[in-house]
Amino acid sequence: MTMKMDWIELWPAGVPGVLGTGDEHCPAIEPYLLPGERNAAVIVCPGGGYGMRADHEGGPVAEWLNSLGISAFVLRYRVAPYQYPSALRDAQRALQTVRMRADEYGIDPGRLGILGFSAGGHLASATSVLYGTGEEESSDPVERESSRPDFSILCYPVISMDPEVTHQGSKTNLLGEEPPEDLVHLLSSELQVTADTPPAFLWHTADDASVPVENSLRMAAALARHGVPFDLHVYTHGRHGLGLADEEPHTRNWTVACASWLKLNGYAINE
Repeated sequence: MTMKMDWIELWPAGVPGVLGTGDEHCPAIEPYLLPGERNAAVIVCPGGGYGMRADHEGGPVAEWLNSLGISAFVLRYRVAPYQYPSALRDAQRALQTVRMRADEYGIDPGRLGILGFSAGGHLASATSVLYGTGEEESSDPVERESSRPDFSILCYPVISMDPEVTHQGSKTNLLGEEPPEDLVHLLSSELQVTADTPPAFLWHTADDASVPVENSLRMAAALARHGVPFDLHVYTHGRHGLGLADEEPHTRNWTVACASWLKLNGYAINE
């Protein structure tokens, strides 16, 4: 049985770079916990072009993960008017917070992944390539933890800031109208992959009219070049923003493929 808890603030002592008050200025995680000890867990990042967060890519996805025997945490990360690095820092802090409180949550800190849709997929991919190992001397125990996810699940993700393939709305919300080239390069996740990037599961539809499938193809090619294990699934048809894709008889099989991948890698109990 899932134990759903209230939102947990990521910076209870004060959010760095905060611009106002209220929930939109307060990064937090919503736990969907399973009973037991040392469960695998996933941070869920809904999409929304870095301008909002889509509800159907949050709670329902956490419940699906629960059905596989995986605990989940839906991330309320900062979106516009916040720009880089606010959302990335929120995702990193979420991973660090869950690791620090792993015993309390019944989580295995070595089996903690991140999942994201669309712009949330960009956030998940960026977190997978731009992570820290923790600051041992920090007075904040959360900051001593690693922010590297052990695996990622990237769902029709924005990957690149390259104007040829990016989602312009996400890029503008994240980096502004005329971002410097060094930030465009840094936030193009396919250009930051190394041999230490965590394994990934990617899926996309070939006819996605909002975020070109080229994003997932570029990420998969980069993972392959660096010897990082991955699954890539490209489905013929499906509009952008499908979430669990219940409305698409063929494309909804991404959840079956992903469950199999998670079980193969020792994260899921069920398929």
